[in-house]
Amino acid sequence: MASSRDRGGSVFLCFQLCFIVSHFLLSNNRVLAQRQPRFACDAVRDPGVSNYRFCDQTLDVESRVNDLMSRMTLEEKILNLINDARGAIRLGVPEYNWWSEALHGVSNAGRGTNFTAPVFAATSFPQVICTAASFNTSLFYTIGKVVSTEARAMYNAGVAGLTFWSPNVNIFRDPRWGRGQETPGEDPLLTSRYAISYVRGLQERDDGDKYRLKVGACCKHYTAYDLDNWKGIDRYHFNALVTEQDMSDTYQPPFRSCVTEANVASVMCSYNQVNGKPTCADADLLTGVIRNEWKLNGYISSDCDSLEVMFDSQHYTRTPEETAADALKAGVDLNCGDHLRKFTLAAVQKGLAAEADVNRAVKNNFAMLMRLGFFDGDPRQHIYGNLGLNDICTLENQELAREAARQGFVLLKNSPGSLPLSPRATESIAVIGPNANVTKTMIGNYAGIPCRYTTPLQGIAAVVPETIYSPGCANVECVTAQVDDAKRIASTADATVLVVGADQSIEEESRDRIDISLPGQQTFLVQEVTKASKGPVILVIMSGGGMDVQFAKDDPKVTSILWIGYPGQAGGAALADILFGFYNPSGRLPMSWYPQSYVNNVDMTNMNMRPDPATGYPGRTYRFYRGPTVYTFGDGLSYSLFSHNLIKAQKLVSVPLGRHHFCKRFRCKSIDASEKTCKNVHVRVHLKVKNAGGMSGGHTVFLFSTPPGVHNAPQKQLLGFEKVFLTPKEEGIVRFHVDVCKHLSVVDKAGKRKLALGMHVLHVGSIKHYLMVSI
Repeated sequence: MASSRDRGGSVFLCFQLCFIVSHFLLSNNRVLAQRQPRFACDAVRDPGVSNYRFCDQTLDVESRVNDLMSRMTLEEKILNLINDARGAIRLGVPEYNWWSEALHGVSNAGRGTNFTAPVFAATSFPQVICTAASFNTSLFYTIGKVVSTEARAMYNAGVAGLTFWSPNVNIFRDPRWGRGQETPGEDPLLTSRYAISYVRGLQERDDGDKYRLKVGACCKHYTAYDLDNWKGIDRYHFNALVTEQDMSDTYQPPFRSCVTEANVASVMCSYNQVNGKPTCADADLLTGVIRNEWKLNGYISSDCDSLEVMFDSQHYTRTPEETAADALKAGVDLNCGDHLRKFTLAAVQKGLAAEADVNRAVKNNFAMLMRLGFFDGDPRQHIYGNLGLNDICTLENQELAREAARQGFVLLKNSPGSLPLSPRATESIAVIGPNANVTKTMIGNYAGIPCRYTTPLQGIAAVVPETIYSPGCANVECVTAQVDDAKRIASTADATVLVVGADQSIEEESRDRIDISLPGQQTFLVQEVTKASKGPVILVIMSGGGMDVQFAKDDPKVTSILWIGYPGQAGGAALADILFGFYNPSGRLPMSWYPQSYVNNVDMTNMNMRPDPATGYPGRTYRFYRGPTVYTFGDGLSYSLFSHNLIKAQKLVSVPLGRHHFCKRFRCKSIDASEKTCKNVHVRVHLKVKNAGGMSGGHTVFLFSTPPGVHNAPQKQLLGFEKVFLTPKEEGIVRFHVDVCKHLSVVDKAGKRKLALGMHVLHVGSIKHYLMVSI
């Protein structure tokens, strides 16, 4: 047993000191002089660069890039095909490292960013899966905007780049996936809307310039990538067998949205193969779809060392030169790694690739740097040039991290008299569990160094002075639960908070789970403490993936269950806000929680979304899986009661077709959703939402549809969602604008969008509205 002051204090103090020291260093000109941002066309240092057309900001980007390319040798161009690009020093173009990360805050996971003088920390927001649970697109955008501001400030300080390889928009298909925590969840629409909002937040400039960018984002990992290392099967050797139908309606939509709606700067191809071909060597997927169909205005990057993987692990080509050629000709512009530096010249000399392939790739890369201002001289003389350390870890940014966590927490169970706890009536509280006083666990993976930490224990202790703590387990693996001390403090406390779950030793990149129950003896710890507890028992689960906690859901003595994802630097403060009623929970699960029996019977390598009755395969996610779940997508409770009232919605919509259309003469079950006459057919759904409770709060309104049973359609699919914030007894209007052919369509076996004719059922909460679609 330990008091709330015994653990975490030294770590907390360390980060506070680092934060103070870094602010001091910013004011020290000697320190700033040691690090300068990297940029080309420095006319102060080299006046001769003013004669180069590529340094002339009045010219269009294409003209500038062409001038630069005309001055470079093939060998120099090749040195700019890799993430550690060598530039062209003789032309005043410095080296540049493309690899920076900003998944949920500026991270030092990439080699282009370092937390070193004068910047020692940046705001660490909740891991993406937690933020996605807020279902708040304006929050997604605002976080992206803050992250890009801190990123630009770090670039000015010489410790970060301008290109950030985030977000991860893969679908969280299987609950065992270690990287599911990085994604917005299992639903293609939610993932797409997260991607659009976050990318725009990162990239959009404050001066309204739509062509130039604040920083460059990257949507990854393209495509059908959601297995890292499961039972000896790893991502480097995995061949994802994906149907055209699943590719079109599940795996591709987030990437399409990134490119066509968010105008993302980059797309990254993945390690795995798809249907027998490495994604980074698939010209149909890269040039055909991303570049030609979706019209990417940016560059295509490989995942790190994926070209080496293609040759060494997958043995896709006979020689490394063939690998380099295949990647370039498929559409890769930038190689995270060294393969293109080593083997491109030989590939060109052997006739495997053309210099034109190199030129195309390097042009795309340099064009992106020009749009980012890298070729405009000293960035401190341009927009965002005034950003510095005072714009990093601001109180406003840290409060946003706390707000994001509060909005993302999901209340899954709440018995009468449990939450919220009364801060006045609760005189003592027992805080128990391996995640109760953790720091780094809260920020998940692809995180940087946070401004500070507030652990769950610290957050609770700030409200209830008599907070008694026992870890219960040495760590989340919990080989042996230490229950005696935990039971003793729970038996006398007014309330007990158990903080359990996972960390990166359980789920992370290159580590998928086998079991989805609480690790080790954590279940035993929860059960024993629950039996001994005097007051209400609140089970708090800190994890990226879902957990089989059916035992706790069924146990009446576990009075509340709260999932908090990996909540970021302010997780403990946000948790206390929820527990004590200072904030009304409004998060909803962005992924389904399955029973352990599901993963016992379903092979993780099966990429099929749809069930197969012939084999007993049950399908995946709420859209197709019909079996039992512990909790499902969209589940979440509030301290208030919200009601819905449908006030406007058509009951019949007709799609006009030409008089000679095939379906005018023969009975059709569906029509092509790309029909020209289908473009302007809309349905408006208006709802009145009321907060019938006594506490202000947020509420997510979901609009689902159940289409007619054709083309093996989803049993249910999300058409839209809106987050509203209402005071007690307040009413608000939520409006959905449904594009019939875009939103109500399904995908056939050939991957083509079809609008099913017949009765569609629209769902909002308990409301069902029947909409007939005809011709």
